[in-house]
Amino acid sequence: MLLDNQVVIVTGAASARGIGKATARALAAEGARIVILDLRQADAESAASDLGIGHLGLACDVTDKAACVDAANAAIEKYGRIDALINNAGITQPIKTLEISADNFDAVIGVNLRGTLHMSQAVIPQMKKQQQGSIVCMSSVSAQRGGGIFGGPHYSAAKAGVLGLARAMARELGPDHIRVNSITPGLIQTDITGDKLTPEMRTDIIKGIPLGRLGDAADIANACLFLTSGLSSYLTGVTLDVNGGMLIH
Repeated sequence: MLLDNQVVIVTGAASARGIGKATARALAAEGARIVILDLRQADAESAASDLGIGHLGLACDVTDKAACVDAANAAIEKYGRIDALINNAGITQPIKTLEISADNFDAVIGVNLRGTLHMSQAVIPQMKKQQQGSIVCMSSVSAQRGGGIFGGPHYSAAKAGVLGLARAMARELGPDHIRVNSITPGLIQTDITGDKLTPEMRTDIIKGIPLGRLGDAADIANACLFLTSGLSSYLTGVTLDVNGGMLIH
């Protein structure tokens, strides 16, 4: 198995049709022991239980650095190590530039960008001790093309920040054998997008995707598996586009 007995933390992974849950499932199938983090303890525990025996669910608000450190320490206490982190937790708001308030900006930057920093800071000391680790940061095609379908400009800014943060961490942490890479999903069918996408919108969007379909959460999960496993052992600072050709650059 690609991740036999490796310990992987996945943030924002309790939603049934979300990228985080699909990623946890794919990594567990390859032998990983998964630590699912989400806002509510009951949701995280239920999602971990769905994966089978030997996985852990914990409540964690990634905007709270102390909560991130507590979650990392709980994983270390249970398993003795942390091999990988999937920085998946994120939120979006479909509003325009002039509508963005300070609260809007702080909320979106807080979860998407500051949360990525906080959770990375929480696991890096253990990875340095091990002299080994992989961090995967979830960005978005919105960061590359200047806006998306459901995210406002502050979302694009946050996700662009994730790319810069990941690249800088990759350069800094490479000597400790810690790899840091990013994924930029296109339009993925999840609970967040499902209710907002009309049949007309779907048809119009698919016209601009060379592979002729929207993405599934499993498409992103498989990319996370690749970047987490030894198959990508010589990749760091990479941005992996998973968008069906929606953006080719």
